[in-house]
Amino acid sequence: MIKLIVSDIDGTLAEDGACSLNPELLELILQLKEQGIYFVAASGRNVSSMERIFEPIRDKIFYIAGNGGYVGCYGRQLFITEYRRELAADVIRDMRAAGFDLMIDGPGCVYTDSRNGEFLDWLLNGYRFQVNQMEDLLTLNAPILKISGCIMRGIPEENLHYFEKKYGDRLKVTLAGMQWLDTMDPSVNKGNALKVIQESLDIRPEETMAFGDQLNDIEMLNRAYYSFSVANGRPETKKAARFLADSNVNQGPLKIMKLLKNER
Repeated sequence: MIKLIVSDIDGTLAEDGACSLNPELLELILQLKEQGIYFVAASGRNVSSMERIFEPIRDKIFYIAGNGGYVGCYGRQLFITEYRRELAADVIRDMRAAGFDLMIDGPGCVYTDSRNGEFLDWLLNGYRFQVNQMEDLLTLNAPILKISGCIMRGIPEENLHYFEKKYGDRLKVTLAGMQWLDTMDPSVNKGNALKVIQESLDIRPEETMAFGDQLNDIEMLNRAYYSFSVANGRPETKKAARFLADSNVNQGPLKIMKLLKNER
C-alpha cells in the first residue's frame, strides 16, 4: 500500500524552468492526502521557488530542496546540510573559468553575481527564485547548501567529467537537467533526504513511489520500490528505475498517480 509519493519537478512533473504546474496534479495531491498518502516535492531548486510553484497547496506537502541539502515543510526548516567551505572558492573559480553562470543556494534564497540577462530572467521569471544579486560570490558570508553552474545552451559532457575528476572524492557532483551542474556536500542527495522523511513518518521504501528523470534522482529512486523514470529521462535513470512512466509533457507521473485515487 502506497503511503508516500516523491517526485522531481523539472523534466518530470513539468518542463525545465517551469513556473506553474498542472492544476489537476495539485488537486490530485490533495485528494491523495485525504486518503493518507503524503507528497514530497524533490528538486535541485531552492525551496523559495518550490513553494511558489506549489503555491495553492504549499502548506500541504513536504520539500526536498537543493538536491537534498534542505528538508522541510512550508515555513519550517527541518534539516539542512551545509557545503564544505574550504572548497567553495575553488569551485566558484573553476566554474567561472569553464564559462558557467553561477548560483549559490542558501536555505531560503539564492545568490548570483552573473550579469547574463537571459540567465537572470530565467532565475527570476522562470524558476521564480528569490534572488540576491552580488558583486562577487567569493565575498558571500552566509550558509551555503549548493553551488551550481549553468550553461544555457547545455553543459558539454567534458565539463561534467572535469568536475567529477577534480572534486568527485570531496563533493557530490551531478547534472540536474541539460543546463545545470550541481555540487554539494558528499552526503547530500535526494535519497538521503527522502530517508529522513521516511523514517520520520515510519514509512518503508516498499510503501513509497518515486518519479525522476535525471542523474540527481537516482538515489531517490533507490529509496522507493515503486520507482519510475519518465520516458524522457536519461538512460542511467531509466536503468535505475523499476518502471517507466510516460514523458513529462504527456503528464506521465499524473497518469500513474491517478491509479492510486480511491484504491482504498
